[in-house]
Amino acid sequence: MKLTLGAYELLFADGGLSVAKDGRELYFNHRPIYVSIKDYGGISGFRDVAYETVCEKDGGVNAEGRFTTDNGSVILVRDRYTVEGGALKIARKALVEKANEDDLGFQTKIFFYQAVSDDLRAYNYFYPGQWYRQNEFAGPRAMGKNLDLQYHYRKETYAGLPMFAMQHIESGETISMSRWAPCETLPSLDRTATENYAYVDAKMTVGSFGVSKAKPETLTYTYYGHVMTNPLPNTQCDGVAIDYIYPAVNGQMPAAARGPFNVDWPLSNITWVHPMREGFLQDYAVAVTFAQYPDYNTMLRETWREVYPRLKDRLFTVDNESLFDNMMRFLKVATRQFGTAFGTPFAAQLPDFDPSSFSAEIGFVGQQTGIGYQLLRWGVMNNDEEAIYKGLGILNYWTHETMTETGCPKVWVHLSAHQPEPQPQWIRQIGDGLEAIVDAYVFEKKRGIEHEEWLDYCVKTADWLLEKQNEDGSLYRSYYYDGTRCMDSKASTPCIVRFLIQMYLVTKKQAYLDSAIAAGNWSYDNMYLGFEYRGGTCDQSDVLDKESGIYCMFAFMALYDITGEKRWLDAACGAADYVETYTFVADFPIHMPYPCHPFTRNHITGQSNVTCGAGGGDVYMAACSYQYYRLYLMTGDPQYCDFAEFLNLNVKQANDIDGSCGYKYIGMVNEGGSFSEQQYTGRYHWLPWCTFVEVDPASRFYDTFGAHEVADIEKLPLEERQRRNRIYDAYYPF
Repeated sequence: MKLTLGAYELLFADGGLSVAKDGRELYFNHRPIYVSIKDYGGISGFRDVAYETVCEKDGGVNAEGRFTTDNGSVILVRDRYTVEGGALKIARKALVEKANEDDLGFQTKIFFYQAVSDDLRAYNYFYPGQWYRQNEFAGPRAMGKNLDLQYHYRKETYAGLPMFAMQHIESGETISMSRWAPCETLPSLDRTATENYAYVDAKMTVGSFGVSKAKPETLTYTYYGHVMTNPLPNTQCDGVAIDYIYPAVNGQMPAAARGPFNVDWPLSNITWVHPMREGFLQDYAVAVTFAQYPDYNTMLRETWREVYPRLKDRLFTVDNESLFDNMMRFLKVATRQFGTAFGTPFAAQLPDFDPSSFSAEIGFVGQQTGIGYQLLRWGVMNNDEEAIYKGLGILNYWTHETMTETGCPKVWVHLSAHQPEPQPQWIRQIGDGLEAIVDAYVFEKKRGIEHEEWLDYCVKTADWLLEKQNEDGSLYRSYYYDGTRCMDSKASTPCIVRFLIQMYLVTKKQAYLDSAIAAGNWSYDNMYLGFEYRGGTCDQSDVLDKESGIYCMFAFMALYDITGEKRWLDAACGAADYVETYTFVADFPIHMPYPCHPFTRNHITGQSNVTCGAGGGDVYMAACSYQYYRLYLMTGDPQYCDFAEFLNLNVKQANDIDGSCGYKYIGMVNEGGSFSEQQYTGRYHWLPWCTFVEVDPASRFYDTFGAHEVADIEKLPLEERQRRNRIYDAYYPF
């Protein structure tokens, strides 16, 4: 008895199953009915058994069997296997027929063992936003950091799409599992799962994906992270397995030390179980696909895209033109003057916009010169003198008062205290802030207004970057103000590529273009080919993250724009494919404690993990909608167009788009928070970057294509869109 999926055959025999290709077994499961039991002593034991009956029916295969616990509880498991849309669908119903009072709860699992190798290090892994390759560049508390552990599980609500893939490194053979359809509901909200135990929750409908190399033993964790084991003499384990366990497990996750105990490498292992109650029914389904890919990047892209259309959330309805104008009015009000200093608060608490301080960054979180340019541009286009005055005030303040004797600006100052802050010169800050000043200079130049001091500020900074650039094309992440390096890491190198290209276009100085290409070469070799997308932010250590991928995408696209070399386009696509997977595309419900927050009525899709392994996310993917649309026009790949529209609409679910949510100003947006445990927690505040990354692509869409909505831009002839997409052709027509 078998089912066929392209080159792969799913074979049923002796109560088990196997997957073969060209006669070679790749995956197997001799005992597909797995049950883990929480007993009254708080011990979780497990065992699996074979199907009792297997039969073909209606083009699929039905299989069932009963599992009996040591205490006499009985669970009937019925699985249906069908091939739909090129994927194997496994639909499971697990019914408690008999319950013993000493069995408190249970889990079941759909899983496949690897037949090729039982070494966890023989595989690369992909769990969106959580696990890339072997997470060698992720933070110390991410999944997969210690592959000597038995279990690597995390709730599906931590990933932008509920899916998990593992690829055999040598052969490229890949198995991918995903939730068949989005059907998560809220768990019980009247209890807290915070320690290393198994919690009974009848309402939990979220499972966990991951990989295991289990031993026939129980794992019992103390609250401070110490593990105790007991043998399971009747349990058999067959090696490395890809798993979907239901309900969820977060474990064995690296944890922070707890209490006055010396536990080496403390772990967190939190489990949820369904009640062992007669009549209780588990009903869930997963999709499984099999394929062979030549490399990790291809595997990541294709497995993500297989799941994307099946689980993508509906598109949010928002008028982006109206929202853009409301956000600009808000930025105008939020910008204040303190003598010669102009700028917005560093942060303001919501919903009342209570400013915490006027600490200001030229880029990154503060994006002050970017906001200055946007206010100037919008003010001119709308004949708004206050916006023009404040925009010019911001730009003049930074260019007139923050240059140092060494030739590089101060990147962080306190506006109301009139003092610089003790921060080094971050390359990320310099790239953000100086790009915006060049854009503002060109904007004014096109109106016939010359700001020589702005250009001089940019020239000094560009020359400083050339002086600091290493022989390999890189720069260090940050420098002290005496010009010496502050950090050994070079991970921020892509952040200055666009600025240097803009400076080349304005000054025609070849050294700037050569420097940009050299920085691009280093980024190509280390970040694209080496998959070292790390160190993108100024408030995180050198760990795998989203924003480093974003700045690689920005850099590689700019290099393709200026040179036309295909290698840069390939690298831009690789970075874009990676970045896309940080985004929450599938929706699930969350409990929101703040009554004025838009998530009391809107979905969380469009939010994105910040660093690999984070739970929840922020609105930073808003910065990329314009870039993904441009990438679509460069490549013809419709996925980039679809995703650009998704970002351009769904990220705005975090905004009070019309004032109905209760924020003080229409258009305000919360930075982000943690919601992967389905209860929202975080900093309930606004930061300048949150609005900037929404108005920046909105203005670029309009300036390039004459519209704010992707659907409207798509009405233009393709040739016209591609012509307009050559953005550097008319960047500086002087």
